[in-house]
Amino acid sequence: MRRMTVADLLDERAGEQPGKLLVACGGERRTYRQAADVAAGLAATLAEAGVAAGERVAFLVPNRMERIDLFFACARLGAVQVPLNTFLKGEFLRHQLADSGAATAVVDGPGLAAVAPLLPELAALERLVVLDGPDAPGRAAVDVVPYEKLVSGDGSGLPRPGPDDLAAIVYTSGTTGPSKGCRISQGYYVHAGAGMRTLLDLRPDDVYLTAFPLFHLSGQALALVATLHQGATVIFEPAFSASTFMATAGAVGATVVMGVGAMAQAILATPPAGTDRAHGVRLCSWIPLPEGAQLEFEARFGTVVTAEGYGQTECAPVTFSSPSGPRRRASAGRPAPWLEVRMVDDDDVEVPTGEVGEIVVRPLEPDSLFGGYWGRDAETLRTFRNLWHHTGDYGRMDAEGFVTFVDRKKDALRRRGENVSSMELEAAIRRYPAIAEVAVHAVESAATEDDIKACVVPQAGAPELTPDELFGFFAEALPYFAVPRYVEVVPELPKNALGRVLKHELRARGVTPATWDFDKLGLAVEHDRRRGGGRG
Repeated sequence: MRRMTVADLLDERAGEQPGKLLVACGGERRTYRQAADVAAGLAATLAEAGVAAGERVAFLVPNRMERIDLFFACARLGAVQVPLNTFLKGEFLRHQLADSGAATAVVDGPGLAAVAPLLPELAALERLVVLDGPDAPGRAAVDVVPYEKLVSGDGSGLPRPGPDDLAAIVYTSGTTGPSKGCRISQGYYVHAGAGMRTLLDLRPDDVYLTAFPLFHLSGQALALVATLHQGATVIFEPAFSASTFMATAGAVGATVVMGVGAMAQAILATPPAGTDRAHGVRLCSWIPLPEGAQLEFEARFGTVVTAEGYGQTECAPVTFSSPSGPRRRASAGRPAPWLEVRMVDDDDVEVPTGEVGEIVVRPLEPDSLFGGYWGRDAETLRTFRNLWHHTGDYGRMDAEGFVTFVDRKKDALRRRGENVSSMELEAAIRRYPAIAEVAVHAVESAATEDDIKACVVPQAGAPELTPDELFGFFAEALPYFAVPRYVEVVPELPKNALGRVLKHELRARGVTPATWDFDKLGLAVEHDRRRGGGRG
């Protein structure tokens, strides 16, 4: 694949199809030519305001057209974007702003309200670009630049970045500790977008609808840049709504929709309607999504569903199945052709076919991986030990090359001499009719290894959960060593914007006064009932 920057790709497509719609969001639209021209003008005025190539520009902005314009403008200028989760506040927000060393932050009204109290602790932050809302920064030394002053410049004389130049620092979700920034190059953005185009079999006449947030790589590379590659059209929803998403797809003429599996599950939970098939969508990509839910979605909405895929900010995608290729719905697909993928043990020795190991990857093409962790050289070296990127996830690969994701390595549990997959345990517990959601995690044990805690969200309208009945189900449905010792009934699970459960928050809570302790309640699986299940 020809190495390019994001701005190169945008300019090339704008020359080929200037009047075609590239992107729409919140009622605003940009053709390919308009997007390129706005990006060049914004890049020039950012430079005039003091933003230099290589300087970090943080964003605390939801999905809106200004965010898209500034994505392309920073890519054109060579400024390093730091997209921040719009729900960050307090120490979580301070950490990412301080860790990145951002000199500029772009905020909307709520974003300004979150950043302002932190300004005394952010010595590197020199200016705020305010899209709307009050302009009182809370620190006299910071410059406040209204966004409307950044829309009319001449960027023709600006130097152009190259594919190896840093384009973004994208922070991981931090499910096990403080978030760390992934160094994303211009070339990686372009390569990841090309990979998603291949995964979805995108066509030039496709209209792509997504509610992916633009503060994630998924929204930026896997939606926006993938659309650029194919010369198609993408429509960003400002926010996801399960009750209206498929109706919106019909209204805007979408042919492809994409999101995470939690979105599909939320859509399936809405009441069926006579208009469920009133759309022209040919393909829905919901990764990950259980096979049964895939088939249910296809039957209800009359569209092909693909959910085979695995990736992370550090490498996206790692595996996938395209709709037109060989598929195994319960798998994560096959390795991308530009990567070498193996499953290895703790000594980095490849495990036999079909056995579980850590997923490790290395590139067969340039720009296939991130460039390491920002300011964390030692952690980068550990991740790339033995010249393989270690994903921190467990999987297995069969003889035909299909990969099955097993668990996050750091979320794996070991109890009573057995490894327990949290993903598999959660799937089994969700089979109990009165449980809507569940998350399991380790609890420090007085003995060796782990105790297991399950946080469960009851189904609306279901009978109240009781310890005796739930333990009876566990004893029948689970291997004895996987039966949780602790259970807490909670109204909801903490999640990030992509629907991923924030298990570090659950671990931090630990065993609360509201937690059931089956040991103390005298509930245990007796030895003679362990193989067949049963309650003691």
